[in-house]
Amino acid sequence: MPELPEVETVRRGLQQLTLGFVVSDVDALLPRTIAAPHLVEQFTAGVVGNGLTGWQRRGKYLLGKLGAAEGKGQGIGDRGWLGVHLRMTGQLLWVAPHTPVSKHTRVRLLGMAQSDTGGKPWELRYVDQRTFGRLWWVPPGVETSAVITGLQRLGPEPFSEGFSVAYLRRSLQNRKRSIKSALLDQSLVAGIGNIYADEALFLSGIHPLTPCATLAEESGSRLDKLRDRVVQVLRTSIEAGGTAFSDFVGVTGVNGNYGGEAWVYGRDGEPCKGCGAVLERLKIAGRSSHFCPQCQR
Repeated sequence: MPELPEVETVRRGLQQLTLGFVVSDVDALLPRTIAAPHLVEQFTAGVVGNGLTGWQRRGKYLLGKLGAAEGKGQGIGDRGWLGVHLRMTGQLLWVAPHTPVSKHTRVRLLGMAQSDTGGKPWELRYVDQRTFGRLWWVPPGVETSAVITGLQRLGPEPFSEGFSVAYLRRSLQNRKRSIKSALLDQSLVAGIGNIYADEALFLSGIHPLTPCATLAEESGSRLDKLRDRVVQVLRTSIEAGGTAFSDFVGVTGVNGNYGGEAWVYGRDGEPCKGCGAVLERLKIAGRSSHFCPQCQR
């Protein structure tokens, strides 16, 4: 599943390539991919004729600002938002109209992209093999979280001031569950998934089964280190263009490069880069967790 670095990589690609793109038609090949409005015709009416003016990310959600089209694809005013969640295998691809349509293409946004010579036909395609991803249109004047309700349950962004050591201590105290399962909880911190939870815990020297309350009660620096290492691994992966694991590709179809830099994720049975011990894997909260039995206590 794409995590924060992958979604941020997609956001940056969309911000660079799609500004001024004016939607002229919607081809919903799998109508249930559109979560709101419930009728495809209403979704189409909401986005057609409008231009993309900017992209934001909240956790693993992508939010495209829509404005009324004017001139060479410029968007003005408030025409709501286009929301996207990639879920497990979703991809947003920026392609020329003549590009063959893959069998896993679920929604096509057809339109005109701004260029130096005027408008040029282009497409933003949503491709999703497992079909769990969703798209939303949020009408103007409506809070995005009122329509995309998953936004209401998100914790602070890892790069924000809200994700502090004091916040972590308050959130983890009196909780018996493992720190690994806590990091996967989007209400604790938005955007972290299995890959970067494993990586951050390794760099912090914390065993994934360590109870949350144990960390919160410690007077040492492990919680401080965990907060810093979460930010570190996310920034490193963003700089690498996302992960090379799973089905992730950016908007131009290019895979990320983080996989070659992984410390523990996907490397069970291999030697630890720190101490040489054999890396292990176990199941926590239904997810595979990779760790070093020597470096992580």
